[in-house]
Amino acid sequence: MIVTPHNTFIRKLKSGLLFRSARPDEASTEDRRRLKDDYKIHTIIDLRTKSEHIVQAQKRSVPLASAEPVAPSNNQAAEPVKIPGLNYSEINFNGSSYSFALIRQLRYWSATKLIALMAAGYRTQAISILGTEVMSERGLIGLAFDSLAHCTSEVLAVFRVLADEKNYPVVVHCTQGKDRTGLTILLVLLLLHVETEAINSDYMRTQKELVSEREARIVEIRSIGMPESFADCDPQWVESVSAHIGEKYGSIEDYLLRCGVTKDMQQTVRRILLE
Repeated sequence: MIVTPHNTFIRKLKSGLLFRSARPDEASTEDRRRLKDDYKIHTIIDLRTKSEHIVQAQKRSVPLASAEPVAPSNNQAAEPVKIPGLNYSEINFNGSSYSFALIRQLRYWSATKLIALMAAGYRTQAISILGTEVMSERGLIGLAFDSLAHCTSEVLAVFRVLADEKNYPVVVHCTQGKDRTGLTILLVLLLLHVETEAINSDYMRTQKELVSEREARIVEIRSIGMPESFADCDPQWVESVSAHIGEKYGSIEDYLLRCGVTKDMQQTVRRILLE
């Protein structure tokens, strides 16, 4: 399990409040204890999809099928992989608006096949169509641009959690802790006016931390139709996404306002996290 505290390179942040991680449900018993007892984690923001929760439940031998007559809710799918004693906020970061935006880029027959597979409960096979025909071409940077455009309600949901002091300390995670989580943390650090060089230094730490499980990640990534480069950190990602926010939305504050994150919420997050 990877837990990266956001104060190693960034001296502006208060210590021990905000962390990012790969999927903590794969943590050892000792690591789970450390999350609660040493790091004093109170809230976990889980940015994964229902499909990812189902796969993780199956890995842990929980009887939750990927093709069911009645599909479970995201919360039901996430329940088997939660760490007892911690508060969870399940926010499917790449939700319906994002998914539909990608589906609209598919050819007609591919879109029809995808919808049929999703309706039958074969979510991984359906996602592989998107992975092969759209996501691979967009690349990690392009998908981050798409997330900024189409995941505004999810950004608001994340900041509602972060704007409540009772929720801290907080861990934000997805599967690898670098793409959806990386974007979420990037938005927070830009709001705190942290330099992009420092943000990139922190982001690129994930490359080394994921080496031990890279081969397993590649198998998963290939299963949904994407190239193995999606297992890596793009050294241009932070600079490119940060520049895109400024060019398209004006500023990080303006972008968050567009998402519904009010000036009061923004100021509250600053007050909680900044020295």
